[in-house]
Amino acid sequence: MEAKIKAILEEAKEKIERASSLTDAEELRVAFLGKKGKITSILKSMGSLSPEERKILGKAANQARNEVEELIGSKIEEMKELKKKMTLAAEKVDVTEPGKKFKIGVKHPIERTIEEISDIFQSMGYSIAEGPQVESVFNAFDALNSPEDHPSRDKTDTFYITENMVLRPHTSSVQIRTLLAQEPPIKVISPGRCFRCDTPDATHSPMFHQIEGIIVDQGITMADLKGTLDSMAKEYFGSDTRTKFRPHHFPFTEPSAEMDVLCFKCGGKGCRICKGSGWIEILGCGMVHPKVLEVGDIDTEKYTGFAFGMGIERVAMLKYGIDDIRLFYENDMRFIQQFK
Repeated sequence: MEAKIKAILEEAKEKIERASSLTDAEELRVAFLGKKGKITSILKSMGSLSPEERKILGKAANQARNEVEELIGSKIEEMKELKKKMTLAAEKVDVTEPGKKFKIGVKHPIERTIEEISDIFQSMGYSIAEGPQVESVFNAFDALNSPEDHPSRDKTDTFYITENMVLRPHTSSVQIRTLLAQEPPIKVISPGRCFRCDTPDATHSPMFHQIEGIIVDQGITMADLKGTLDSMAKEYFGSDTRTKFRPHHFPFTEPSAEMDVLCFKCGGKGCRICKGSGWIEILGCGMVHPKVLEVGDIDTEKYTGFAFGMGIERVAMLKYGIDDIRLFYENDMRFIQQFK
């Protein structure tokens, strides 16, 4: 029996020495020291021996077990250390290597322009109102004092979904929603997407963006309108910006005007962008028509107001020197990356 214990110990030493992984070491522990392990079996069989033999063989078996436990423990620690070194070697950082480049996103010039202009008007005390892109004919035309035979209501100019629903041709419909929902004083802007049946060219698109603005209060005059919009233009384009107001007609304002900004391309000399005029129209404006105020049950003897609608794409073209509106919608990253 003593010789058997010695042989088991030698076998264990040899196999532990050859073990190359934590799995191998664990399997050897079970094989020699587990419930059915070789050394454990010897210890269990000693019950049939005499007290003297049990004393001698028990001592030898316990020594063998302790030695195998120590060898396996050392092997496991060795394997863990080796695994740790391999992991560190694989995960080490070479500080001499160049860092990875991360591309930072760029705001689209239209979104940037909306935010910049909104910030200017908010600094003047305006709040932001929103409305749906699918609008009722009432909000888009009837409430804005547009007669039924007005050209803007024709199917060649407006996208009709049903007889009474359209894709909004302007954000002026938010003006009506505001007049119906609030009482004076009113001072809001409403940026958003609009749709019209336009043929795409350098300055027109069937889908575009506007910022509508309206103020209703006591004592509002045309001088307030001109001062507000001229200040906005100078704040946005620069203090030396020149503006021009031309008489015009809109059914929802009276008197009405269009505001032009000096052409960015030719400086007023005349080119294809400004169609030879030297100026580019960027917004329509005027004093809110009394019939529009009456839609919101506003006392026209007490309150007056002005409104304006600004083309975001045209403003962005002026600000950034873009000569073709179609560039905004082509999703060409070479174009967008220029606005970092």
